[in-house]
Amino acid sequence: MLAIIGGSGLYQLEGLAVEAQHEVTTPFGTPSSIITEGVYRNQRILFLARHGAGHRFLPHEVNYRANIFALKTLGARQVLALSAAGSLREEIRPGELALTAQYFDHTRGKRDYSFFGDGVSAHVSSAYPTCPALSADVSDAAARIKQPLHTAKTYACVEGPRLGTRAESFFLRDSARCDLVGMTNVPEVFLAREAQMAYCTLCLVTDYDCWMDDPQEHVSVDKFFATYQDTLTKAQAVLTELLKAPFRPTPDAVRHALASAVLTADDTLSDTQKAWLGVLRA
Repeated sequence: MLAIIGGSGLYQLEGLAVEAQHEVTTPFGTPSSIITEGVYRNQRILFLARHGAGHRFLPHEVNYRANIFALKTLGARQVLALSAAGSLREEIRPGELALTAQYFDHTRGKRDYSFFGDGVSAHVSSAYPTCPALSADVSDAAARIKQPLHTAKTYACVEGPRLGTRAESFFLRDSARCDLVGMTNVPEVFLAREAQMAYCTLCLVTDYDCWMDDPQEHVSVDKFFATYQDTLTKAQAVLTELLKAPFRPTPDAVRHALASAVLTADDTLSDTQKAWLGVLRA
């Protein structure tokens, strides 16, 4: 089943025929919001608002572990994250869509980055953090409806909640060679890999961050909302088309990411640890 994680400004999925509302408690706490299960364009999906109803959680306050774990518990095996992002490249213009392939972690250690620890050790490969099959499905869907889509881009995740300085913007663009900047996809993408779930991000480009010389081009909340709704309409059109065709199989490197990653022997784990690790392995 596909799960949609909605970012800033997307707290419900228009057109979703709701069949159930799930309040899930996980070993890692409570998810950001009630998880909605329903039918969207004849396909059963799950929807979760990353920032909670009414945007209650700042990026560093989001319980990413609970969100991913709850979606996996409810049957999701693929995650499409819809996220607003600033552009660090002139050719990626506000109002356009971009699909990520890589992530640069520029956060500050305030977040829980892994399911593992506290007696359960694992090291999961994140060299290629997005699922190539799901990314190809999204790209093909955009092409079928002739929706322009930037692909294979690198997303820099910053801590927030403040908007960045020009020095930071130049660093991310020129030194780290990132294409997009946002506040939420780390550790979400890496937790999805630990849960053996296909994951990719469809970015809704809302601004040019603050690297341009013209202050009128710099990011602001007003500028975000002025661009966001039209961009969201484009993203929803891609999602509608995506659900019309069967998904490619998830590669083994994603679907069985834990096969040789867990170092702690099962017979040393508590029943509680075995239970949550069993969900990740499912």
